[in-house]
Amino acid sequence: LTVVFTGEGAPAGNYGYTSSGYSVYEEENDRLTESLRTKVSAIKSLSIEIGTEVKNQNKMLSEMENDFDSTGGLLGATMGRLRTLSRGSQTKLLLYMMLFSLFVFFVIYWIIKLR
Repeated sequence: LTVVFTGEGAPAGNYGYTSSGYSVYEEENDRLTESLRTKVSAIKSLSIEIGTEVKNQNKMLSEMENDFDSTGGLLGATMGRLRTLSRGSQTKLLLYMMLFSLFVFFVIYWIIKLR
């Protein structure tokens, strides 16, 4: 067994580290690296789930926007017809509609009150 010493008195193959001290640091680095790898994979999967949820929420918002647009168009058309009805000579018909609505309201109120 031949050991070559450098100028500082340490064996040439260990670069100034004793074999037991170096392995402790290496094991700690491996443990920390594995811990970091686990945390990074958890963050990656979480960010993928967040991205999927954001896509789903954007899709739902788009569908709601389309529904609100169609409802707004329907409501606008109904209001236009109601304005036409109120401007014309059909005020009697409008009065009958209002009285019928009032009657239905009172019937529903009476049914709920009897429960």
